[in-house]
Amino acid sequence: MLASIFVVGGLDAFRDPASKAARAAAVTEPLRQSGFSNVDTETMVRVNGGVQFVAGTFLALGRCRRVACLLLLGSLLPTTYAGHRFWEETDRVARTQQLMNFLKNVGLMGGLIVTALDTEGQPSLGWRTRHAVTSTSVTGGIGAATDALSRLGEHLLSS
Repeated sequence: MLASIFVVGGLDAFRDPASKAARAAAVTEPLRQSGFSNVDTETMVRVNGGVQFVAGTFLALGRCRRVACLLLLGSLLPTTYAGHRFWEETDRVARTQQLMNFLKNVGLMGGLIVTALDTEGQPSLGWRTRHAVTSTSVTGGIGAATDALSRLGEHLLSS
């Protein structure tokens, strides 16, 4: 469910970058003026949309989940800053709408962070390593170390 907005929105931005270029200029123009990038705004919007579509698809399929979440997070930051500048709106209704969209994106960022950190019920590699070392130091001996490393290997292969 989290991926759906990125798949649909990314595809739209990739196909029709011109419709988003005016808002994106808030991010792209300072980059161009500082000499950081000489790529035109529509191309940047298209690349951002492509990243969202591909990473969103990977997230939806459960493939490379952490990398996909990090890419989506990196893509969502400039999108949120450029697309939902509620602080610049003078009309009360438009300001409220932009604020809601800004906060929606902040919520999506939170969801991406939680998803990236989720171990799907399996202990993390760090916990497995610490647990193997602790088990070895408590029980001592080469046999215990071999058993602990064997258990760690089994956990890693089963993940």
